[in-house]
Amino acid sequence: MSVTFELKAEPRSALGKGASRRLRRAACLPAILYGGGQEPQPLTLNHLELLNLMHKAGEAFYSHVLTLKIGDTVESAVVRDMHRHPFKPTIMHVDFLRASADRKLRVHVPLHFINENISRGVKQQGGVVSHALIDIEIACLPKDLPEFIEVDLTELGMGEVLHLSDLKLPEGVELATHVAAGSELDAIVVSIHHAHGGEEVAAGAPTPAA
Repeated sequence: MSVTFELKAEPRSALGKGASRRLRRAACLPAILYGGGQEPQPLTLNHLELLNLMHKAGEAFYSHVLTLKIGDTVESAVVRDMHRHPFKPTIMHVDFLRASADRKLRVHVPLHFINENISRGVKQQGGVVSHALIDIEIACLPKDLPEFIEVDLTELGMGEVLHLSDLKLPEGVELATHVAAGSELDAIVVSIHHAHGGEEVAAGAPTPAA
């Protein structure tokens, strides 16, 4: 992870809904930094600076260790949660989790599905790919944090599925919650099925007369 993303923040002393509304009217927003065995620290962010960084970083914003410059101090952190306005393009609140070199992080990272068009179930059998999950929660040390998890669909056939337990995770990375194959927690990640409205025809069966 050679890319570095920096974000300025200021300590926040005024708490509560009224103080948060005043911040937002001033083009700022409330945030909090917690974890790492330390007390939570309320923060203030500049809304425009945050949006610019999110635009620059893209999805990597959510799966990178960020550098938070808080006054004269510097903290490493990841985005743990983000609250958006229900219909305006506005961020309402951000939760940051401290990133310590010797402590595992629990974060959500996106899934990147590759070779969909040439997968066995699509190219050879005319199926359609259905994504049940677009990200997963993982646990790892900050140095091992991936930008995304790659899911190769080349060998996935019609009617087949990949579960959480089937994912190939990078070295040093594990699912945040242990998942045994075939258990209730072993959720479906992606599947290939017949296109809606299509009818399955057995191999070698005659085509019905018009």
